[in-house]
Amino acid sequence: MSGLRTLGSNLKRLRSEIAKFGAVGGAGVLVNLGVFNLIMHNTGLQTVRSSIIATVVSIAFNYVGFRYFTYRDRDKAGRTRELGLFLLFSAIGLVIENGILYLATYGFGWDSTVQSNVFKFLGIGVATLFRFWSYRTWVFKALPGAGAVGQAEAILAESRVQERPGKDGPSPAKKRL
Repeated sequence: MSGLRTLGSNLKRLRSEIAKFGAVGGAGVLVNLGVFNLIMHNTGLQTVRSSIIATVVSIAFNYVGFRYFTYRDRDKAGRTRELGLFLLFSAIGLVIENGILYLATYGFGWDSTVQSNVFKFLGIGVATLFRFWSYRTWVFKALPGAGAVGQAEAILAESRVQERPGKDGPSPAKKRL
């Protein structure tokens, strides 16, 4: 029974993490697409160059959101290492995101405003899958023992349920004590 509670507790934490990651990421997508269109339409820069600048701006925005909202409870030791890994994995995401846009624009000649935005958005989606995995695995590591705390809470909750007297008196767990 405690294994089932632990699984439920872990799934609840993962759902919460995904929701927070999605909130920050969604805001980051708006920043990314907004800056992309602003630069592309007001400066005359080429599509992919505009996209790279927009991606860099959204990376900075997302770091603040992830560090202080999504992963605020994660280990804060070694911020230099954390930032270095974040930038490394963000750069890989930048290549994924803008590689898709580059292929669409220069490989297939799909460079209208709508097509650029569609492939920019598609690139963000593919890169987001990579970023979620890499950030939670390597950058914003869980504090040691975070899983143990969840397991301890599940065990305590189970023992409370067992200690409640039923119609026939104390539970078998209480009799053993």
